Amino acid sequence: MRLWLSGRKNARRFVLHPAARARKHQAIGPAFAPCLPTACVSLLCQNRALQNVDLYATKGDAMKNWSSVTTRVLGTATIAMALMTPTALAVEHKVEYKKDNSSNPRLRDVPENRSVLAQIAVASERPASFTLANGLQVVVIPDHRTPVVTQMIWYKVGSADETPGKSGLAHFLEHLMFKGTANHPAGAFSQTLLRVGGDENAFTSTDYTSYYQRVPREQLTKIMEFEADRMTGLVLQDENVLSERDVVLEEFNMRVANNPDARLTEQMMAALYLNHPYGRPIIGWRQELEKLDRVDALAFYKRFYAPNNAILIIAGDVNPNEIRPMVENNFGDIPAQPSISAKRLRPQEPTAAAPRTVTLSDPRVEQPTLHRYYLVPSASTATAGKSPALDVLAQLMGGGANSYLYRSLAIDKQLAISTGARYEGTSLDSSQFMIWATPKPGVEFSQLEDAIGKVIADLAQNPARAEDLERVKTQLIARAIYSQDNQVMLAVRYGGALTTGLSVDDIRSWPDRIRAVTAEQVREAAQKWLDKKRSVTGYLIKDVAPKSEEKRS
Repeated sequence: MRLWLSGRKNARRFVLHPAARARKHQAIGPAFAPCLPTACVSLLCQNRALQNVDLYATKGDAMKNWSSVTTRVLGTATIAMALMTPTALAVEHKVEYKKDNSSNPRLRDVPENRSVLAQIAVASERPASFTLANGLQVVVIPDHRTPVVTQMIWYKVGSADETPGKSGLAHFLEHLMFKGTANHPAGAFSQTLLRVGGDENAFTSTDYTSYYQRVPREQLTKIMEFEADRMTGLVLQDENVLSERDVVLEEFNMRVANNPDARLTEQMMAALYLNHPYGRPIIGWRQELEKLDRVDALAFYKRFYAPNNAILIIAGDVNPNEIRPMVENNFGDIPAQPSISAKRLRPQEPTAAAPRTVTLSDPRVEQPTLHRYYLVPSASTATAGKSPALDVLAQLMGGGANSYLYRSLAIDKQLAISTGARYEGTSLDSSQFMIWATPKPGVEFSQLEDAIGKVIADLAQNPARAEDLERVKTQLIARAIYSQDNQVMLAVRYGGALTTGLSVDDIRSWPDRIRAVTAEQVREAAQKWLDKKRSVTGYLIKDVAPKSEEKRS
């Protein structure tokens, strides 16, 4: 059985023998007893922020005796602690977010004191790094707290690197990478992980595709052999490719076609990015997904899956001096792909000339919502100091019950049920600053927009209060510190940043750069980047007509 736990940032895949049933299911409800593994239950129970779990199950020819079970978690999932900024991982998994950090006991009790901030430092050992002759980058993150190791291979290719007309191909290939090689037939890798008590995962984003395994440290050599083998040895047959395409199409139906919020996001991204491939959904456009085949998948695989287009992250109870010969032995003989450019060149966005709006009406909508996306620089494209200022601005505006949006719209003016803001900093090219609000019954979208506009105008004209600035910087730095609690999250944090143009030093110095953000820098960020001409505003409304309508203007 394969189980996917989909939270704020990723979908966690577990391999479960039918006999390995969960015994602690009472913590999340008896309905999950037949299907959730102990590891999954443990993940849920340990994170008190998780709530409102829904279960979905599908079966298809491609799965044969496997079951695909997707658990959708509404709230702040564990993976949220993995990243320097609240960055989407495997972003085709569109979920709702818990807007208030007060539900997380570790964040709620962080002292709001500048002297405490001064004492916070990245406590983990500095990762060791080296590059093989064939171009494979390797980062080793020592973590000796438990005798466990996580291996993650990150390929610097995502949905934004697909050929026009082949949307969804990167994600489709991620599925197909479990179909086996000549040396290891389909299922052998997963069965090996099952026998040693490990778990695995794979996810796709706009800029990267990643595969991970977590196992006892003595099993690292074996799983590294499997991962190196499928870097170039994947074997695909028409029958398993086409059946897996049906699985992806069903995933599209569940996550996008039957999810009005996801459909609005899809349309808003297409409107925000007029020229850049970030406007294509990661899971793809359905009419193009339906045409993907074995030839497409193999061509994409041979073009991008190579050591000089990959980063191998090893995190856990390992000695960096012992890792290099192991990596050399397994990956060293794989030839580089000379056609891969050292720098990814993509079409960029023109200068924004006018705001855009998207209205999506659907009879399944129970609660109307307003969303706004601004086109802003990412951590990789921003000049010095600009990206941390956007991080702080997002936390000031939308980081919980003390945020400016919530105070204004929900408490003072009684217009909204919930509000939020988020900056997607980890991206190779220009990214998004997002704002959302859910109106109270009887409140018009225009009222929300006016109130949001006043919050932005105030931030653009007046520096933030010193106590508010220190509070949100404390919260952001605490998030980075707590990301070190989990070895997998450490690997995710480094992998996501390194594949989008940042360095190890950038990652480790991030808390210091947050500390250095001034009120004036935040004011300038609001003034420059939260310009409505750079935005798309989306309205999700209930459709009372017989057919749903989508309008773009």
